[in-house]
Amino acid sequence: MTSTGRGKRGIVRRLARGVLLLAGLLVAIPLVLVPVYAVVNPVSTLMLARYATFQPVTRIWRDIDSVSDRLKTAVILSEDGQFCSHDGVDWGALRSEIANWRAGQGARGASTVTMQVAKNLFLWNDRSVVRKAIEVPLAIYIDFVLSKERIFEIYLNIAEWGPGGTFGIEAGAQRAFGTSAENFSWERASLLAVTLPNPHLRNPASPAAGLRRVAGIVQARAQQFSSHAACVFDRPARL
Repeated sequence: MTSTGRGKRGIVRRLARGVLLLAGLLVAIPLVLVPVYAVVNPVSTLMLARYATFQPVTRIWRDIDSVSDRLKTAVILSEDGQFCSHDGVDWGALRSEIANWRAGQGARGASTVTMQVAKNLFLWNDRSVVRKAIEVPLAIYIDFVLSKERIFEIYLNIAEWGPGGTFGIEAGAQRAFGTSAENFSWERASLLAVTLPNPHLRNPASPAAGLRRVAGIVQARAQQFSSHAACVFDRPARL
């Protein structure tokens, strides 16, 4: 074999080793960090990106027990009504999403709260099949390692809740209503909950008619099915 051929094979081997090393790191990082996050309060990849580019970040960590019970219930019934019963993935919703994708229909996401935690902690924001394929096993692992209460507490504190680097339920509540996330009416709780899919455009402090209508639906659902949020309370909910 010529020296040129050996050189090309050496380059290929080095590239392959580099790819395997990178893949190993990508797997190892969440495997190590998820148990750590049982006791350490994390930041999201989006927050890290803003810190790295010297953009403002507003986040005030709020323990789950000090968040309004109505607000917690409204968020669960708005974002993931099966949160307390699934293993991190809503398999029925995911199968429907896959069927829609194969049929060429628009994707809705089928993301559970746990899958959103996986994305916010370790992945990127753009929707893609690749990201979803990584998100599913990550969510199962997170659900296995962390309690439902802790998963939801992390979710409330790392979700983007407004423009300009507003992260977490406390900063979102203060920005929208000038009050802490501790005490909320059903109306305000529902308005803040339905902000989540698009916090840059949806303004709970000055809701358009459509947003108010959706919040009303979430409020009725949360009041009727409040038991679906029971796993995030270590005591009877005060609703």
